[in-house]
Amino acid sequence: MGTLSILLDGIAQMGAGIGAGIAAIGAGLGIGNIGKSALESIARQPEVSGDIRTNMIIAAALIEGVALFAVVVCILIVFTS
Repeated sequence: MGTLSILLDGIAQMGAGIGAGIAAIGAGLGIGNIGKSALESIARQPEVSGDIRTNMIIAAALIEGVALFAVVVCILIVFTS
């Protein structure tokens, strides 16, 4: 039973590391897409750049919050297993 427990702990830690990496990569891609779309929108309609920028910052903050939550969950998995 001891060997199986060690194996499962290692798999849990590996999964937590992979999950944290995927969360960080996903957040980076999401924020990059938001920035790209915002710049294209501002280029097409410069008069509403303030509104677009505000919405971009809010969306980026929400994505960062979700990514931070995912990384914290992965860290908790590492320390509780």
